[in-house]
Amino acid sequence: MAQVNVTINGRVYRMACNDGEEDHLTGLADKFNGYIDELRGSFGEIGDMRLTVMAGITVTDELSELQRRMRGLEAEVASLRESRDAVLERFETTETSIAETIERTAERIEELSSRLNRTGRDA
Repeated sequence: MAQVNVTINGRVYRMACNDGEEDHLTGLADKFNGYIDELRGSFGEIGDMRLTVMAGITVTDELSELQRRMRGLEAEVASLRESRDAVLERFETTETSIAETIERTAERIEELSSRLNRTGRDA
């Protein structure tokens, strides 16, 4: 198991992660620290714990919004799949109907051709 040092709000924390995930963990810590820096810029020095809690709430709010949007997109995808399935079903029904019509027409043409051939021989 790998370990990495991350800096959040000026403090260094040693964290463990799976091998190969060091850059990902460092990136997450940097992003979280960015939220803290942004809040500090907006509110000034309001206390380390309060800044960390506010950054956590900000991140959680963004996550919540993304989850809401994802649920909406999943519902839209499900609706599009249902529409696609209905269109494919109509296409298959139409295709079958056209094939049956062509077959009946071919049978009718053969029947007329046979009649014409018999009429031609009888004359």
